[in-house]
This record gives sequence, structure tokens and C-alpha cells, in this order.
Amino acid sequence: MSEAITPSDFPVADAGLRPPASVVTEKGWVRALLIAVAIIFLALFLVLPLVTVFVQAFAKGLQAYLAAFAEPDAHAAIRLTLVTAAIAVPFNLVFGVAAAWAIAKFQFWGRDLLVTLIDLPFSVSPVVSGLIYVLVFGSQGILGPWLLAHDVQIIFAVPGIVLATIFVTFPFVARQLIPLMQEQGTAEEEAALTLGASGWHAFRTVTLPNIRWGLLYAVLLCNARAMGEFGAVSVVSGHIRGLTNTLPLHVEILYNEYNFVAAFAVASLLAGLALVTLVIKSVLEWRYAGDLAASARH
Repeated sequence: MSEAITPSDFPVADAGLRPPASVVTEKGWVRALLIAVAIIFLALFLVLPLVTVFVQAFAKGLQAYLAAFAEPDAHAAIRLTLVTAAIAVPFNLVFGVAAAWAIAKFQFWGRDLLVTLIDLPFSVSPVVSGLIYVLVFGSQGILGPWLLAHDVQIIFAVPGIVLATIFVTFPFVARQLIPLMQEQGTAEEEAALTLGASGWHAFRTVTLPNIRWGLLYAVLLCNARAMGEFGAVSVVSGHIRGLTNTLPLHVEILYNEYNFVAAFAVASLLAGLALVTLVIKSVLEWRYAGDLAASARH
């Protein structure tokens, strides 16, 4: 008569069925302390400033709040901010997709140098980048005499603001897409090319659908930074009221004039744009979680 087989006869399989031991060794009070520190930090440096902005903006009532946006200078600042973002974001979108596609899908000489240059605006102060544009395009700059001779004004005008904004925001799209494209590899594109698809058709039907959610996140972040950029724009704008002041610069002028309600009102608009960006990003992550996970696995 054969002996009964018990689970202990298969120690390896049995071990595989057991839930893995927790790798968290900290005591409960340590984890609670770390969570409390994180919450306090966020409350002091994120939530409290945002709440303060909106409280100060409505300190004298809704009428005073709306009056801050009724001024011609406020209209001009809003319009210039939107125009700047409308130019900078599509430019960075095209550049970011092209750069990420080249870096992730191809091997070429200077590839590492291109990656380093893309990261350059992250390491250079926005004020320094604005100063560089002044040294290049200013009246006393390298190209200044030629621009003056041809009646072209870049510094202290809208073109300089757009150029400075593009410089400080162009890493956002590329840096979001490069790791995503590298993780997806080139197998699907190679299969499409083998089946007779052209390079553009493979990009449009294979690569672009796989990166669409990462691309959308990058555009949202790029747009938020473009609208909120201060340092580089401040250097190249000249602070001409009604002409070269974006929303952040308009906030500074109002605050320096001790018009605190108007300053915080305009600042609340920028804060609201940031919150809307965060909400849209969170909604997309929740709504398309399955598509995001599938895209990451490719």
C-alpha cells in the first residue's frame, strides 16, 4: 500500500505558495513618524501657501477680486502668457518627440551629447539663460547690430519672451518620452517596416499610439511651466506694462506697488492653472490606468 503524499514532500512548491515575507522591518511608530513628517512638510510648503494665495485674493471680497482682472494691463498679461505658451508648447512638442524618437530608437554619433544638451536647462538658472539671450540678441550683443540694422527687435519684445520660454521648457517633453520609448524598444516598429510600412506610417500607427499618454503628461507639464516661467522672461522682457509683462511679471509689479489684493488675485489664476493641470493628470491616470500600464509593458 502506497504512502500518502503530503505537502511537506514538495518543499519548493509549498514555499512558492506561501505569501512572501514582508521586507518592511521598521516598527509601526517609525512608519507613522515618517508619514507624519511627509504630511507636515506638504502642509507647510504646499497646501498652506496655496490656501494663503486664495485667502489673500478674496480678502476684500469678490468684487475686488474681479476688478484685478478688469484692468487693461491684466488683459495684456493674460493674452501674452497664452500666446507665449501657444508658441512654446507646440515647438517643444515637435522637438521633444523628434529628439526622443532619435535617442530611443537609433544609435548615432553624438547621441550622449544630445541627451546632455537636453538636460542643460535643468542645470542652468533661468536668469542666466535669459542673460545669455540678452548677450546674443541685445543691442550690444553679438547679433545686436545686425538686428538693429534690419529693424528686428528680439530683446524687450515678444520674440525674446518666446525664445526664453522655449529654452527653459524644452526638456519636459523629451525627458518624459525618452525612457518610455527606450522601454518599449524597436520590435513593433521593425515588424511594421518588415510588413511594408513606411517610416512615417510606422511612427503614426505604432510609435505615436504607444506614447500618447506620456506625451499628454509632458504637454501638460510643459504648458504649466511655460505659463509660470519668471526668471528668464523677467530678464528679456524689459517689464513694459501692457506689452511685455506676462502673468508672473504682472504679479511682481502689483506686489511691488503694494496692491496686494490684485497681486494675489492674479497669482490665484496661476495657482488655479497649476491645480487644473494636476487634476487633469490625475483624472487621466485614473481613467486610462489600463492603457497606461499596457503602454509601459510594450
